Amino acid sequence: MPSVRVAVAQSSISPDPRVNGATIRSVVRAAAAQGARLVQLPEGALSGYAKAQVRSWDDVDWAVVDDELDRVRAAAREAGVWVVLGSAHRLGAPHRPHNSVYVISDRGELVDRYDKRMCSHTEVSDFYTPGFESVVFEVDGLRFGVAVCIEVNFPELFADYERAGVDCVLLSAYPVDSVFATKARAHAAINCYWVGLSAPAETRELFASALIGPDGRCLAEVSSGSDLVVGDIDTDDPDFHVALDLARPWRARARVGDIYAERRVDDVRSRERTVP
Repeated sequence: MPSVRVAVAQSSISPDPRVNGATIRSVVRAAAAQGARLVQLPEGALSGYAKAQVRSWDDVDWAVVDDELDRVRAAAREAGVWVVLGSAHRLGAPHRPHNSVYVISDRGELVDRYDKRMCSHTEVSDFYTPGFESVVFEVDGLRFGVAVCIEVNFPELFADYERAGVDCVLLSAYPVDSVFATKARAHAAINCYWVGLSAPAETRELFASALIGPDGRCLAEVSSGSDLVVGDIDTDDPDFHVALDLARPWRARARVGDIYAERRVDDVRSRERTVP
């Protein structure tokens, strides 16, 4: 089975997309130097995130955002690295932008875009247009899904990715509390897949960006400041034999329910729940 080296970034985010673009390209080069095949960046990494760097979309120079995205695509092609990064994605007037994650291949091609589905009350009321589709893409034989920030509170999205057969969900965020990381680890352990958790340097006091294993353990995390961490998604790693080879297929069978239905008994002591 394949193995993919993933870099999870904890980059700083500026109100200026040109500064953000330069930061992202630096992260891409650093990830490639450490042998990564894919690098993940936080929510809003390119455009800035609403309420934090962006107070009004009228303040955003979309031509600059587009130009910086093109420069990032070129950097991905030059480094031979897949890039998964958050950014607002403008729509036609008068519609608000999507809160998106761009998926850029190691050839610099924009191969897909995930639009955040479960936006917060403030996001959907004042800043963003929601999306409605999941995204799954493949790198070197492994399957990746994408989720954004507050979606960590919707376990059905993570269960859908398990049914889609993903090996890793890339969860990019701009978090507001530390329990967020606990929830991400729980999704990894429950669904028996890796989770890449990328948050900006601005929220470093809450938790570190990390690669979480399919048993819920934090395998590698950023140590300090604006940085990135590199870890391997190795489906043959014996440390994850129980999670990948036993627990995940068993839970899939259990969800169907046949293994329980065929063991239903006709017994009065089973039917009558008030009988001691």
